[in-house]
Amino acid sequence: MRVVSGIQPTGNLHLGNYLGAIRNWVRMQDEMEEGNRAQAAAGGSADRNQCLFFLADLHAISQPHDPAELKKGTLEMAAALVACGIDPQRSVLFNQAQVPAHAELQWLLNGTARMGWLNRMTQWKDKAGKNREGQSVALFAYPVLQAADVLLYQATHVPVGEDQKQHLELARDIAQKFNNDFASEEAPVFTLPDPIVPPQAARIMSLRDGSAKMSKSDPSDMSRINLVDDADEIMKKVKKAKTDPEPLPSEAEGLDGRPEALNLVTIYAALSGRSVDEILVEFGGEGFGKFKPALGELLVETLSPISTRFTELLDDREAIDAILARGAAQARELARPTLDATYRALGLVR
Repeated sequence: MRVVSGIQPTGNLHLGNYLGAIRNWVRMQDEMEEGNRAQAAAGGSADRNQCLFFLADLHAISQPHDPAELKKGTLEMAAALVACGIDPQRSVLFNQAQVPAHAELQWLLNGTARMGWLNRMTQWKDKAGKNREGQSVALFAYPVLQAADVLLYQATHVPVGEDQKQHLELARDIAQKFNNDFASEEAPVFTLPDPIVPPQAARIMSLRDGSAKMSKSDPSDMSRINLVDDADEIMKKVKKAKTDPEPLPSEAEGLDGRPEALNLVTIYAALSGRSVDEILVEFGGEGFGKFKPALGELLVETLSPISTRFTELLDDREAIDAILARGAAQARELARPTLDATYRALGLVR
């Protein structure tokens, strides 16, 4: 297996990012490592399974952005991923801009992608809104760059959520058409990647509004737990989190119509690796005066090591640069055979 996945370098990561995506990456990395050990024990290759994780900074320029913020966000995201458990010794971690093959392959695949395919992308419709004529070409064509991101490395599997399934299907369509048009069935240029649907990620909502997702764009810092928050800040935010006057129920059905209570219980369940029902067996009938301190302690226990490591890395710019440079060198080496094969298949002389 070769798993490839990317994340936009938004910076200022919060609990929702960690529980929603990053923790699944760490889990996949660890599962790959276990698979390699098992293969080695059976007499096979010890490194056949591999994860590539990248910071999608080329995707970030498809919409208006602040260059200084993009650079800062890229470094922060790299530090956060390592702090959360991505190991550059076991996974390939890099940013797109250091691997020009991503942009090269996108251009080569633009000849295969079709306008009609891109026009049907629901995220294009959502992001462009009514002003499609005023949007950048990059925003329209970024699903082709997404296809290049995974096809470049002969990815066998790509983690996808509901909002990305359509883009992976497009990548498969592009790969299939290119193989049909320019290669043979016996020697295709591209592998058609299959989706991995990660374990159901906890949907983490705002601490101030249980109907809205936790977001860095919320003007109130009290609405979210940031990965850099210290213990006092975490406890204060949990203590002031919006709730209702009723005690916690003993069963999950009792949380219907109580979005803030459901959110806090969901966070506890996700952090502890237990089900909502198990949490309610322990805390059912209790008020938030008992539950919130327990949740705060669990958050501090989980996030303090991440926050400490994150801060250490941000203070060591050379370490982050070295991690990204090493990952980019690995990625460029892995990408070269596919890019060369694509040029040859198209009849381009280099």
